Amino acid sequence: MKLAISALGVRFEMNGHHVSPLVGVWFGSSFALLGFLAGYVVEGRRRDRRQAEVIRAQTEAIAATRARLAQTEKLAALGQLAAAVAHEVRSPLAVIRSAAQGLAESVPRDDEEARRAYSFITAEIDRLGNVVNSLLAFARPLRVDARPVSVHELFDRALLLAHEELQGKALRVRRDEPPLLPEVRADGDLICQVLLGLLANAAEAAPSGGEVALAAAAADGGVEIAVADSGPGVPPELRARIFEPFFTTRPRGTGLGLAVARQIVEAHGGRIEVGERTGGGARFTLRLPAAA
Repeated sequence: MKLAISALGVRFEMNGHHVSPLVGVWFGSSFALLGFLAGYVVEGRRRDRRQAEVIRAQTEAIAATRARLAQTEKLAALGQLAAAVAHEVRSPLAVIRSAAQGLAESVPRDDEEARRAYSFITAEIDRLGNVVNSLLAFARPLRVDARPVSVHELFDRALLLAHEELQGKALRVRRDEPPLLPEVRADGDLICQVLLGLLANAAEAAPSGGEVALAAAAADGGVEIAVADSGPGVPPELRARIFEPFFTTRPRGTGLGLAVARQIVEAHGGRIEVGERTGGGARFTLRLPAAA
């Protein structure tokens, strides 16, 4: 500031004394103080924004925790109810099936109508038995025996078990998995159960001669597994509810398959989501922790 005053040829005097240096110091300190105050205000606003972001994040986390807690309590109540209903229904179903078999043995071989009725009865009893088993699987506490598991082996096992359903509709199966894929830390039986259920859903949704795809890739310290089909897909408005217990879009569905799948995946510390397959169709994605 002193140099600027000298360069402009400005001279300050007081009582005959040259005070330009003092004036320069005063102006310089004033501008420095102004700069400090401006910086303090700017930094205060930045700090306020950071605090607001932290508060917003904490509020969202609290809301999500409350939602999970409410969902957990709801699932616990549903699980108890499902277990009670399943135990009450299982024994009568076994008695009815046994009685139907006894009647079938006494029916003449040429009585086609009676045999059709027997087949219908046993088929419906078996379907109800599957519903009961789904209820029990949903209500039963999970015991996860996690260990390093190869994703390639999981795919091989699930495809072998789903072979009949896939071949029944002449579906093409496409696999996309890198050879050096990390192992996942998981219970192989439970994850295979999830994959088998997703493959069964894909086989039901895809048209005859369509495609079912299995894919896997390493992602963010874990492994991402996807099961996709060339069917009609899941409408966006239903994707948030599709994993809820007893929610189904199929006429003969129980609404427990995907609920149990989510239960299993979350018990492994992972998550499952549904989206859209490129080119149309549904795409279910599992994210599981990689084995150390």
